[in-house]
Amino acid sequence: MAKDSFSKEERSEIVAAIKAAELQTSGEIQVHLENHCKEDVLDRAAHIFKVLKMHKTEERNGVLFYMAVKDHKFAILGDAGINKKVPVGFWDDIKESMMAEFKKGEITGGLKTGIQMAGEQLAAFFPFQKDDSNELPDEISFGKN
Repeated sequence: MAKDSFSKEERSEIVAAIKAAELQTSGEIQVHLENHCKEDVLDRAAHIFKVLKMHKTEERNGVLFYMAVKDHKFAILGDAGINKKVPVGFWDDIKESMMAEFKKGEITGGLKTGIQMAGEQLAAFFPFQKDDSNELPDEISFGKN
């Protein structure tokens, strides 16, 4: 299982990064980890996005960080509300920063960097609201493969 690729401490660090990022934005961030992705990574991420019901947020401002650990594939997928507001290439800097960490073997660090950057950038388009409710769980979800 992909869960076994991360220590309990690493998983806690990722969840803490999600919680910290969501303090800056009304956007919702989730991380889904699997070992393998046998299809196009964006197609798989879109499927997981639906399975996790991320498209059900009020402002359609969910962000999924999807990773197939053993296959070395990852994708960042934002919902329609985000993609309507952000400039073209919005996710590119985040992906590049994550890739730089991954190439150094820093998988947890790469995820944390991406989550932090997403939170900071989303804050400009979806600032945190005092009455904001956490619409999606902050816990990492794991695939069965």
